[in-house]
Amino acid sequence: MLSRRDFLQVSAATAALVGADGLSRRAEAQTIRQDDLLRFRPMGQITLLHIADLHAQLMPLWFREASVNLGVGDARNRPPHLTGRALLDAFRLRPGAIDAYALTGDDFAALARRYGRVGGADRIATLVKAIRAERPGRVLLLDGGDTWQGSYTALKTRGADMVRFAKLLGVEAMTGHWDFTYGQDRVKELIGTLGFPFLAGNVRDTTWNEDAFPGDTVFERRGLRIGVIGQAYPYTPIANPRHFVPDWSFGIQEERMAKRVAALRKGGADLIVLLSHNGFDIDRKLAGRVKGIDVILTGHTHDALPQVVKVGRTLLVASGSHGKFLSRLDLDIRDKSIADYRFRLIPVLANAIAPDAEMAALVKDIRAPYAAELNRVVGKAGALLYRRGNFNGSFDDLICRALMEERDAEIALSPGFRWGGTLLPGEDIRVEDIYDQTAITYPSAYRTEMTGAYLKEVLEDVADNLFHPDPYYQQGGDMVRAGGLGYTVDINQPIGNRISDLTLLKDGKSVDPGRRYVVAGWASVAEGVEGPPIWELVERYVARKKVIDLPEENRNIRVVGA
Repeated sequence: MLSRRDFLQVSAATAALVGADGLSRRAEAQTIRQDDLLRFRPMGQITLLHIADLHAQLMPLWFREASVNLGVGDARNRPPHLTGRALLDAFRLRPGAIDAYALTGDDFAALARRYGRVGGADRIATLVKAIRAERPGRVLLLDGGDTWQGSYTALKTRGADMVRFAKLLGVEAMTGHWDFTYGQDRVKELIGTLGFPFLAGNVRDTTWNEDAFPGDTVFERRGLRIGVIGQAYPYTPIANPRHFVPDWSFGIQEERMAKRVAALRKGGADLIVLLSHNGFDIDRKLAGRVKGIDVILTGHTHDALPQVVKVGRTLLVASGSHGKFLSRLDLDIRDKSIADYRFRLIPVLANAIAPDAEMAALVKDIRAPYAAELNRVVGKAGALLYRRGNFNGSFDDLICRALMEERDAEIALSPGFRWGGTLLPGEDIRVEDIYDQTAITYPSAYRTEMTGAYLKEVLEDVADNLFHPDPYYQQGGDMVRAGGLGYTVDINQPIGNRISDLTLLKDGKSVDPGRRYVVAGWASVAEGVEGPPIWELVERYVARKKVIDLPEENRNIRVVGA
């Protein structure tokens, strides 16, 4: 249950997405307009706009939020670890209305057909331009990273398409994580074309023992100085291949962060903003340990929260992913501190927002060379296909089945990635949809043998990354997706004791620790892995099956201690 402090914090505000402007009532009548989404009573001298975890999605899409997002330790049953009805109740939002569609996975297919797709570069541009016109000289637009990776066009252009998007949108600073998976040289090339700072104060060049990137910068708005510190994902060389960034070290680096805060204050900063890709729980802990940060714009864990979370005097903003939301935070700054604020998590409802013509033209130009392949139909979704949550989504199950059948394996392991859109029942599965789940620079689908004991060790290691009670030790994404394998996970146990009851699904027998099993997987962080790219296997499987109709999620996983 929510703690008393959490309840008081979230219930003090009126319905988060809707405010007092009647958006929820309009939504029920299906008459949401662009003006409703933009309606906001400005406050103070500064407006911060925040996007994060776009994962290279330039077009409107469907995106189902998680139905399982478990918190452990101090994060247990606290935002953002609330889903479905529990989340709606905590923030006093109405089931079945736009809030439920935007923030939960409940009744998703029906609500999606009512409210339409979300996101889209041209819709985001419309909102940003409107807010800038309303608040001339007061707006600062920041990008929390995971921007250059996650789509067919991003993979083919090696991130250049998203740089063009960001420049036209007018992003003023960014940080990164998946962006590093193009490799050191390409990252440097892309940064050289940005025209705005790439901030990553926690990344060091080990060859020269110096900062690899600027750690902070200062913006001036209406006579106030805003110090922005960038924090790249601290565990990039663990979550992704180390050999892509051989000369760069990462980490949380609290002490260096505190020194940056102090230096910015000494230099006259009126406001300190941390543009972070740490993940929400890491940032919540960091906010309690590093004093002097006024606002943390958090990313990485894809959480979308309709109100800010306060830790002491620090405001935490979580803006979701895939371009589904644009966060607006207005600040009244007095004597170098926040005297008051007003926040809105704006759902980017594609049907309600007029596309910005300039951005729409850019997106068309980016996609034109690949249009035929992007739209080539491979099969059809017979049921809802999605990826989001601590355990398998149905698109993860599809990938696992493709691995097992196309690689003749008993067991499949697919990484616990959080990115990737959703397909509604009856929709075509196009090449673009497959790449939206698989577009990475290390896609080889391996086939190997693992003992039952080693399989348990793999699951234990990933579970510790996800369920370690200290967020500073949570070093990965969600739980590795398993195909052909069932197990029990007790999230409150220490490493080595979380995973039990491993079962081979094809015969119902317990996994033998000493027996060797044929395992297929992809996205190995090891160097030199061989195998066909995962998107080829998935396309072949879908084309052969024609209609993908998978049963309910998580049917082979028993969770204890939630």
